[in-house]
Formats: sequence, structure tokens, C-alpha cells
Amino acid sequence: MELRHLEYFKEVCRSGSFTKAASNLYVAQPVVTNAILKLEAELNVRLLHRSNKSVTLTNEGQLFLTRIESLLELADDIHKEMRDCNSHNSGSLRLGIPPQIGNRLFPYVFIHFNKRYPDLNLIVTEENSSCIISMVAKGELEVGIVVLPETPLENVQSQTLFQQQIVLCVGTGHPLRGRETVALSELRNEKFIMRKPGSLQRDIMIQRCQACGFTPNIIFSSSQIQTIRTLVAHNVGISFLMQMIVLDERKIRPISLKDPILLNIGVVWKKDKYISKAAQAFIDFVCTTWKPA
Repeated sequence: MELRHLEYFKEVCRSGSFTKAASNLYVAQPVVTNAILKLEAELNVRLLHRSNKSVTLTNEGQLFLTRIESLLELADDIHKEMRDCNSHNSGSLRLGIPPQIGNRLFPYVFIHFNKRYPDLNLIVTEENSSCIISMVAKGELEVGIVVLPETPLENVQSQTLFQQQIVLCVGTGHPLRGRETVALSELRNEKFIMRKPGSLQRDIMIQRCQACGFTPNIIFSSSQIQTIRTLVAHNVGISFLMQMIVLDERKIRPISLKDPILLNIGVVWKKDKYISKAAQAFIDFVCTTWKPA
């Protein structure tokens, strides 16, 4: 049983396709197909149900996948630890960061981190906070800077870096534009522009609105912060964004909520897993750049 065959099998399970798995692994499809056939012959069980459109796990395949995931994770840790023995602040780091945080903070983080560690390469994935936390938990990313959920995290270690206030954002032509503060209950008849489903910030704001007795009328959802800002600026609807996102927006009026909502921005990494020197250097850097709340 070869380690790379186990990696091929896991990628086929993840992608649901031999073709996609081969593409993701940068190998020819017959290489992946033959590796799975060898595993099935060696184990004398059928691991996958094959069809023209998809690949699904058999019961034996599901059990096998569960068993090998910890083995592959251990092998990955061993490789990282051995590389670290010969490295001197060099290598790469798989980092996740949401667009709304990345647009404001990442240029600053990258410039200063790169000056301190010029030989470390940051491989950045932009996703919403929920997705990044899930990818860190699965070992697909080493570190993430995210909006921390209000409930405790499982399998993920976190450190709060700073807090950010959520503000109501309206266009300069909106009737509320002159207000200093607004209660959520006053917004029940408004049209809302929100982040796409899966966003922690979206979930928090929907829950807070519902606690005030109404479900927001969401007319448009987007993962693009600039799209949301543009629509708000043209008075298409209102939105909720972190204060730092709209500091320099002349066509948007940020208004504080009477009952302030503060988000914790933090760094996350997988619990009970070997942390590479690159990952530890980044965690230490951001934790000393922003004092924990």
C-alpha cells in the first residue's frame, strides 16, 4: 500500500471524479484509476461505486477513507517537521482570508510580514470565514484570519486579534443619512443587500434582526464587497459592513447601531496538529501586530 495511492483515493473522494482528481493532482487520469484498482485488489474490497457522471463511496470505502485521513495527516506533519529541520525561515504557508478583511488588511500584513520573512511564500485563498475555518479544520489550510463565530470552535485553535464594529450603511440619498444611531427595529421595512449565504456576518445580522421581531427583506446577495458598496451608494438598499470597510467611502453614510454589534477578528489554526515554522511565524506576527482583545 503506497502513500501516494492513499492520497489519490482521498482526492477522488473529495472531488467526486477521477478526471477532476487527476487534474488537481497534476497526473494523468489512468495513473489515478490504476492506483485505486491496486488498492481494491490489495484490500480485496470494492471502495468506490463508479458511474458515467460521478463516483461515490461504498460502505467499505467510507470506512477506509476514515482510517486513512489520520494517517495522511500524520504523514503531512512528518514531512513538514523534516523540512523545518533544514529550513531557516523559508518555505510556504497556505493562508485563508475573507475578501472583506483581505481588502483592508492583507496588503499591510503582506508588506510587513514579507519584510521580516522575505523567503516565506504566502499562498492565499479567499473565502468566507465559515469556509476558511472548515478548511483549516480539515488541514487544507494551515492558518486563517477570520471573523470568529459566537459559538466555540471544534478542532480549531483561535486567538482574537482585534474587534470591529458592524455599522449600518446607507447611501447619501437615504432618509436615514443624517442619523448618528439607528435601532435595528427601525429597519424592518428596508430592503437589504447582504453577503452570500454561508457568511458568518450575514448569519449574525439575520439572527439579530429576527430577535427584533422581523426577518430582513434581502433583495440581493453578493460575495463581492465592492458590489455591495456600489449598490448601497446608489440607494438600491441598505447593508451592514464592518466599519473599516467604509471608512473612506464618500457616497456611503455609516451609522452606528444603538445596540452595538462587535465582531471578533482572529487567527485560527488546527488544534492538536504540528505547526510548521512558517505557520508559527505568521501566527506570532499577527498576534504581536494586533494585541488580543
